[in-house]
Amino acid sequence: MSEEGIEGQRDKGTKGAGSDASLGPFAPRPLDPSIPRSLDPSVVLRAADVWRVFETGAERLEILRGVDLEVRRGELVAILGPSGTGKSTLLHVLGALDRPTRGRVFLDSLDVFSYPESKLHELRNRKLGFVFQFHHLLSEFTVLENAAMPLLVAGMVRAEALDRAHKVLEEVGFVSRLTHRPAELSGGEKARAAMARAIVNDPAVVLADEPTGNLDTASAAALVDLMVRLSSERKMTILVVTHNRAVADRATRRLQLAEGKLSEESE
Repeated sequence: MSEEGIEGQRDKGTKGAGSDASLGPFAPRPLDPSIPRSLDPSVVLRAADVWRVFETGAERLEILRGVDLEVRRGELVAILGPSGTGKSTLLHVLGALDRPTRGRVFLDSLDVFSYPESKLHELRNRKLGFVFQFHHLLSEFTVLENAAMPLLVAGMVRAEALDRAHKVLEEVGFVSRLTHRPAELSGGEKARAAMARAIVNDPAVVLADEPTGNLDTASAAALVDLMVRLSSERKMTILVVTHNRAVADRATRRLQLAEGKLSEESE
């Protein structure tokens, strides 16, 4: 997205912008109050009988087979499983990046897939933060601009968005090189910049897909320390999928995904 594109998004977003106590003044407008809501407000993310099936000709591949999940506010939850078990597929469904074949997902009490496709991008921007293995920072923007991107897209005034992003970058330990572009950063720096972008809009849930998978041992440990601190100090809700036992052992809860179903891991 070009600088002009960002400014266009800002101008569009600020017209008629609403407010939401949990989201700050940059929330574009209230989501439809007629959409059904989950009953338990302490459960920030819930999946009910979620299936994801892929069919190619005569072949039917059941990746998710009736997944049930509840994540409460402030939890750091790890989903374990080897590659190919459907962890990323589950995260994409929970993050409204892919629709389930069957079942329902509730995010911050909102029935996610009751919304039309045209509204899901707004819900993702306002309610979710994402951290991916390969970070997906925008190469043409600086670290500071990348961290501010969710706020700019949501319609916050540029100066205010950059100021808030600067504070969040400091919080995650990124105190210099803010004007550098992603190609000039180390893996650990990219990971911290991606985490800052994920939390800058104070999301209901941060979804992390193998966030340490492309990092060296020291950078991976630092990122896990950061997630644990955000969960304990800021009561941030984080769901991380991983095959790394060292990452999962730091979580407050651990779940196993096998044969398309989730189960609680015993101590």
